[in-house]
Amino acid sequence: MQRDSNPSGLCLGLAPPLRTIRLAKSRRTRRKTVNPSRKGLVFLCLAASLARADQFPLWEAGVGIGATTLPHYRGSDQSRTWVLPVPYLVYRGESLKLDDRRFRGVLGDKVELEFSLSGSPPAKDNNARRGMPDLDATLELGPSLNIALFRPENGMDKLELRLPVRTVFSSDFSHVKQAGWIFQPNLSLDIKNALGNRGWNLGLQSSLIYTDRRYNRYFYAVDPVFRMADRPPFSPSGGYGGLNLLAALSKRFPDFWVGAFAKWDSVGGAVFADSPLIKARSNLSGGFAIAWILGASTFKVDAEN
Repeated sequence: MQRDSNPSGLCLGLAPPLRTIRLAKSRRTRRKTVNPSRKGLVFLCLAASLARADQFPLWEAGVGIGATTLPHYRGSDQSRTWVLPVPYLVYRGESLKLDDRRFRGVLGDKVELEFSLSGSPPAKDNNARRGMPDLDATLELGPSLNIALFRPENGMDKLELRLPVRTVFSSDFSHVKQAGWIFQPNLSLDIKNALGNRGWNLGLQSSLIYTDRRYNRYFYAVDPVFRMADRPPFSPSGGYGGLNLLAALSKRFPDFWVGAFAKWDSVGGAVFADSPLIKARSNLSGGFAIAWILGASTFKVDAEN
């Protein structure tokens, strides 16, 4: 797992013994010209050593804080800002990796099996849902098959097709119930040293969203008992749920990590788009977090891991 500190066997072959160095020095006093091919090889070795990947601990752990502004639900015209604790856990194994709420297993050069989780906070006092039950917090978790479509030899960038399927649970922290399923195929582009800024990682993602009937009913159904003059009954089916675009930027400093994201969501054309609870066809959200690294492995691995 840990790479040899020398980036190239060629450079080992170019390193002469001490006696050779002394003889070369004495010859230079008699001859000023330098073989240009040797000069080029020296520069190649220097370039190889500079290009060698940065090394980071095998694992890291820490804690931080983050702030995010989110709509009450996709299609709502109301939002709220939340300030929450942020756990920081990273494992950079050869076959198993943990970061950013994701646990990944490498199945081959181009395929990863990932298990991820995400969620949304509760939504209370929503004007469109007045007189209806509040929305509980939700937790989404499930597997994703990630297929690398493009990755250059330097390993710094990666374009993936990701196929996540997640089950959704809602909870008021006293009861838990299953609230449906989400399938969110997406194209994800990861760029290291973004725009020439060393250490900054940029992620871009474009997703289509498909949700089942139970999920859509939880967020967008209006039962007859809750009908009002401006809120007729509505019962959605399962199917296409819109799309979103996401951009995320992060960097690990020696003692802390920072990250930020921005997301655009659209429910245009969704099977629930005609729900009277839909008050906005699109939403913008974003957030920022900082975490302090409190513990780390002494064993180092290359940055691409």
